[in-house]
Amino acid sequence: MPLSSSSPDRDQRTAALLAALEKRILVLDGAMGTMIQRHKLDEAGYRGKRFVNHPKDVKGNNDLLILSQPQIILDIHRAYLEAGADIIETNTFSSTTIAQADYGMEALVYELNFEGAKLARQAADEYTKKTPEKPRFVAGAIGPTNRTASISPDVNDPAFRNVTFDELRVAFRQQVEGLVAGGADLILAETIIDTLNAKACLFAIDEFFEESGIRLPVMISGTITDQSGRILSGQTAEAFWNSLRHVKPLSIGLNCALGAAQLRPYVAELSRVADVLVSAYPNAGLPNAFGEYDELPHTTAGHVGGWAKDGLVNIVGGCCGTTPDHIKAICESVTGVAPRKPPKPATTMRLSGLEPFQLAS
Repeated sequence: MPLSSSSPDRDQRTAALLAALEKRILVLDGAMGTMIQRHKLDEAGYRGKRFVNHPKDVKGNNDLLILSQPQIILDIHRAYLEAGADIIETNTFSSTTIAQADYGMEALVYELNFEGAKLARQAADEYTKKTPEKPRFVAGAIGPTNRTASISPDVNDPAFRNVTFDELRVAFRQQVEGLVAGGADLILAETIIDTLNAKACLFAIDEFFEESGIRLPVMISGTITDQSGRILSGQTAEAFWNSLRHVKPLSIGLNCALGAAQLRPYVAELSRVADVLVSAYPNAGLPNAFGEYDELPHTTAGHVGGWAKDGLVNIVGGCCGTTPDHIKAICESVTGVAPRKPPKPATTMRLSGLEPFQLAS
């Protein structure tokens, strides 16, 4: 679908987003998977009427519900908006040809992203109309895919890779096209476990921006996988920022893997070094023995509210295990708290391997 580089509605929403971020801490929504699980869908539930004869099993393909059960996804968006979220994420975490190959649904990628953005746009516009003083925004969500460009899936062959940079770039480009055409206000590259995957994603986003003449704000969110303080491909939070700061994103941040209590030191590290906005949306604590999340909303919100009061964040929300109740509590915990003011670090050479390197001035 052709896109116009000039769109008054899109430009107005971008201006409203930036204005809101100047005034207050904005709140993202919470987990999509947690809410989908409440519906206890079986294979037939995931297929709906349209995909009843699809040759592969599709149960667990949450993104497919955009097409097979759109009312469920729309209602989840509305629940988070009702809870107070300023920004809702599209249900497109796995909507790339690479991730959808597991289900034999690569041909649906553009439609998934386009319709996923349209559903979120519908819900956001409904709530903006209800409360014009509090506009709501749509983040086009891009997950990391189920392959990594930096890490071999074969322990006996460390040099082997099951995906290339260009394959990732093409897949992410298809996703961005659908999200923007469907009405996303910003692009969110999230749950980043491999910086090289992220570079392919951000290259694809910029390539689209250059060719289309459209530019949207970009959020980047990495995942510290454990208390070593590193993403899966090995970088510390500061090294991760050094690797991606050239993109000049709207925000840099962290999500998933850890609860708020465990995530705090790494959010603080990014807050110290990043000269852009900082986002953070933790899990509802750590999973229990059954892989479920028990942390209550007031506990999560207490930690996140502490980040806000200490001047660490500009955008907050919830990841795995969080619900509209968590988001409501988080909204209450940051209401009236001033957003973080990004520092202005001295100009110097900043490099990164697994660790950051700063050239002494």
